[in-house]
Amino acid sequence: MEHTSGGFPGEEFQKACEELQQFGRVGNDWQLLMEHEGFKIYRRLDEQTGLYEYKVFGVLDNCPPAVLADVYMDLDYRKQWDQFVKELYEKECNGKTVVYWQVKYPFPMSNRDYVYIRQQRDLDMDGQKIHVVLAQSTCVPQIPERSDVVRVNQYKQSLVIESDGKNGSKVFMYYFDNPGGQIPSWLINWVAKNGVPNFLKDMAKACQNYLKKT
Repeated sequence: MEHTSGGFPGEEFQKACEELQQFGRVGNDWQLLMEHEGFKIYRRLDEQTGLYEYKVFGVLDNCPPAVLADVYMDLDYRKQWDQFVKELYEKECNGKTVVYWQVKYPFPMSNRDYVYIRQQRDLDMDGQKIHVVLAQSTCVPQIPERSDVVRVNQYKQSLVIESDGKNGSKVFMYYFDNPGGQIPSWLINWVAKNGVPNFLKDMAKACQNYLKKT
């Protein structure tokens, strides 16, 4: 869960891809948290932070894989469909592209912001095209912390997408986020449990609108 300063090694893309191939077969240390509209959400306690990391498996109907990957990577479009985005942009820093993302939090909590790198690769698994996106927090002097916003220093996400054999997508997502500040861990875990499926649902709707645009 540490900061990363460069790109991701090829093994990490392969490892994420293998998670999708297993599709819901997780280790004994992962607990099935909930099933929600065709998605299974598992969690595992990170003892160092008292927070959970999550794995999500499911199918998004009528969302072709290439479109879903485009929607996820299109930051300008995300500002239209994600109601929690306050600020979101890419910036070149030290020869690498980083993303700045500020998230709206309800009053009286301060907004959170993230500085992270992300990479997308398309892999071939037995003739099947797999879209893999990795993201992890980083630190660059060009984007300093703000006094009125809490910087999230521990953030990691993986998204893996392949065809469901019809017109939809099989999806695997890994997610860990430590928002810091004086928020009880039970509240953070409750938000994450509900926020991940809601995010995927919103992204599915965004896919439909994206298809209408193109």
